Amino acid sequence: MLDDQQTLLLDDFIPYLLSVLASRLSVGLASVYEQRFGISIAEWRVLAHLSSNQAVSTREITAQAHMDKSKVSRAVARLEEAGLVAKRVNIADRRLVELSMTRKGQRLFEQIVPLALDYQRRVLSNLTPDEGEFLREIIGRLLSKLPSTSVDEN
Repeated sequence: MLDDQQTLLLDDFIPYLLSVLASRLSVGLASVYEQRFGISIAEWRVLAHLSSNQAVSTREITAQAHMDKSKVSRAVARLEEAGLVAKRVNIADRRLVELSMTRKGQRLFEQIVPLALDYQRRVLSNLTPDEGEFLREIIGRLLSKLPSTSVDEN
């Protein structure tokens, strides 16, 4: 039997609350672009990552986007099939395949960005500007103290 100090209430447990928040935010954002553009959450994350990087490997996306390798691979395959992502062999290390967005992928992403930023603005409208900045700071501080090897379950 747990005493009062050892009671775990999910509604007060920060890891659980952050997981629920992240899931709701992700699903909410997905509703903005999924129906209109036919892009899944995993595909959106791959495109978003590629938009910030010239050419990267699936391994790098898996690590930096905190996604399961199989999800990234499936998303990349669907994006490549749709002509949104291109693959090429890395000249320095022929075992690696580099991914980059095609022009078609860039045009699609440019249409999604304003919708994503508007979604973020609407979510943060529940906070004051100072609270929004404090939230970013707190999230950054928490992320800086956690290992970056975890993989997203979404």
